[in-house]
Amino acid sequence: MMLQIYSALMWALQPLLRRKLRHRGREEAGYWHAVEERFGHYTQPAHPGGYVWVHAVSLGETRAAEVLIEALRAVQPNLRILLTHGTATGRAQGVSLLQDGDVQVWQPWDTPAAVQRFLTHFKPSVGIILETELWPNWVAQCNQANVPLALVNARMSEKSMRQAQRFAGLSRPAYQGLSVVLAQTQADADRLQALGAKVDAVLGNLKFDAKPDAAQLAMAKTWRQHLAKPVVLFSSSREGEEAMWLDTLQALKDVPHDHQNHIHAVHWLIVPRHPQRFDEVANLLTQRGWHVSRRSQWVDGPVVNTSDDANTLWLGDSLGEMALYYGLSQVALLGGSFAPLGGQNLIESTACGCPVVMGPHTFNFAQAAQLAEEAGAALRVQDMAQAVTTALQMVCFSPDANAHIQACNEFAQAHRGAAQRTAQALGPYLEKN
Repeated sequence: MMLQIYSALMWALQPLLRRKLRHRGREEAGYWHAVEERFGHYTQPAHPGGYVWVHAVSLGETRAAEVLIEALRAVQPNLRILLTHGTATGRAQGVSLLQDGDVQVWQPWDTPAAVQRFLTHFKPSVGIILETELWPNWVAQCNQANVPLALVNARMSEKSMRQAQRFAGLSRPAYQGLSVVLAQTQADADRLQALGAKVDAVLGNLKFDAKPDAAQLAMAKTWRQHLAKPVVLFSSSREGEEAMWLDTLQALKDVPHDHQNHIHAVHWLIVPRHPQRFDEVANLLTQRGWHVSRRSQWVDGPVVNTSDDANTLWLGDSLGEMALYYGLSQVALLGGSFAPLGGQNLIESTACGCPVVMGPHTFNFAQAAQLAEEAGAALRVQDMAQAVTTALQMVCFSPDANAHIQACNEFAQAHRGAAQRTAQALGPYLEKN
């Protein structure tokens, strides 16, 4: 009964979804593309032999999907991949993962009819969902169609578990209906089991296997050689955090110039988490009295105006260049960790040799944050003010700078291998494709 009520609600919400997509499409044109796919209507023909369905909802999951798909193809080279996403950034990144015979579409909206059309059209032999994106009708319809469904690189925070438990009538059957669950950590496994999932193994985090873009790192190294000051990055900033950061910079403007923590000792670079906010953040910076140098206007590196350098902030307003930004920077403040948002993924930063300063809120990546802190690849602070002063200390006079970089390299190397382990665990489900 609960699933029927939920399904009716999801059906009734379809006009609101269309309206939301139109609104998002004004900011990100990708949301205008192939809207009918979200409702189970497709123009592209499907291979009669079916596909291995891999769902990566957003950009972070798509990066994890890249290393997983590579490992799956190593197990079975002739796989046909059906790749689905929920966000425009995820879909744009996913294009690079496709080979001849693969298909990429939007994820189906979670109504019985849309999911049935999706399964009937593409005939997946197995569904592989990355991390957290579980929908009740996906599970119910896959079970009805005898399509095994795997949740891999699975994570579950305390907050998400409590939310799921409030809707146990929907969440418990969904987790119980999964054929395979492969968790990142034992803590994730325990919380997933509390929701009814049968966890098959704890295999680590796929994102440790992702390799930074070598060309971007090489470009960053070249650019750094022409800079007179180090760079401090505020990576993947979220709404509300930019104001905290600007408040701290403004307060430190009054510190005497010979003070070791003075903000003018470094170049400040900010990269918002969501591309639709690039212009919003640029406007916020200018409203606060700063000049803005945008990555989209750079040609051969950051534009440094020596006459007004002290009043200029750099804005990373490009997609798919995080390796460039991390490579350019000596330390990164971790977005999402200074407001109660759970933090963003710090693994890519450490893989690029860029140490991390993180705030108190990292519940989305709790174990990775703890392990990075224990390894010396990340430092924990209590608030934004402490984060800024800590970063300044690290790059301006810390004798341990090389030690932090070495810790990043060792931390990234120590936790690789999840992709191969996951592919091996999924091997029996690939044989039909």
